[in-house]
Amino acid sequence: MEPRDTFGRPLRDLRISVTDRCNFRCVYCMPKEVYGLDHRFLERRELLTFEEIARLARVFVELGVRKIRITGGEPLVRRELERLIAYLSELDVDLTLTTNGSLLPQKAHLLAHAGLRRITVSLDSLDDAQFRALNDVDFPVAKVLEGIQAAADAGLPVKVNAVIKRGVNEDQIVPMARFFREQGHTLRFIEYMDVGHTNGWRLDDVVSASEIVAALDREFGVEPIVPAYRGEVARRWRYRDGRGEFGVIGSVTQPFCGDCTRSRLSAEGKLFTCLFATRGYDLRALLRDGASDDELETKLFMLWGNRADRYSELRSSATAGLEKVEMSYIGG
Repeated sequence: MEPRDTFGRPLRDLRISVTDRCNFRCVYCMPKEVYGLDHRFLERRELLTFEEIARLARVFVELGVRKIRITGGEPLVRRELERLIAYLSELDVDLTLTTNGSLLPQKAHLLAHAGLRRITVSLDSLDDAQFRALNDVDFPVAKVLEGIQAAADAGLPVKVNAVIKRGVNEDQIVPMARFFREQGHTLRFIEYMDVGHTNGWRLDDVVSASEIVAALDREFGVEPIVPAYRGEVARRWRYRDGRGEFGVIGSVTQPFCGDCTRSRLSAEGKLFTCLFATRGYDLRALLRDGASDDELETKLFMLWGNRADRYSELRSSATAGLEKVEMSYIGG
């Protein structure tokens, strides 16, 4: 029997963070002033092993999960990640991964060979100076584009995610749409979200989904696409000339809590039932204390069944001050 939460939402998606480390210091995710030289990252012994992750993933699949996404931090900084991909590829799921793309030239073929089905690359600007400032480690945009090409050459379908922040990179909406529709890759724009407390989020910084769609409609002409399944977080649009599509994730101005089927597993084994959750549930302790698969399944069934999260629908001045997990820790 598959679990349903208190609003009747099934458990369909599992996002697995494999590390809290990253080789970028993007200002909205891991700003240098917070994640500097003295920041304490998780030690290796604190991380779930690949075998522990694979075991938990199997239990989640038994409960109805149909899609697994590997995240970080930056997941490709975790050594031998392709070994985990090989484990998870044995499951009957849509297996995908989100990366900043910097290490894809070295890793794309290994990941594809191990069984990865798709890949998403985070890229917030095509302007080199702007992108170097955004990642705050002076990494050139050309290297990310090289990574995207490496993934495509390896046979991996590629999506590109762009977080848009007012006053920073909204001038990239049309250029990025034009570039990636020419390249044949689907682009998804994401509203700047109030995840965690290190990014200095303000509502005034949000470029709304409707603004993004309007800009692209003026430039190209667009029309909506019917959602492919319940819980699809991106609202999809096609270009009227037939040259591809794009998506917009409007979790601030167009919340989709009512259809959210996602759970998130942190790198050290804590389960979060919402991106804006205030605390996680320690599954690593259960694993390392010898819990059986049946005991794990019972615990997960109960945790999901008690789920009542709908932060984005309730967002207000009252929720703004709540303690929230950081984006770099849970993987978005």
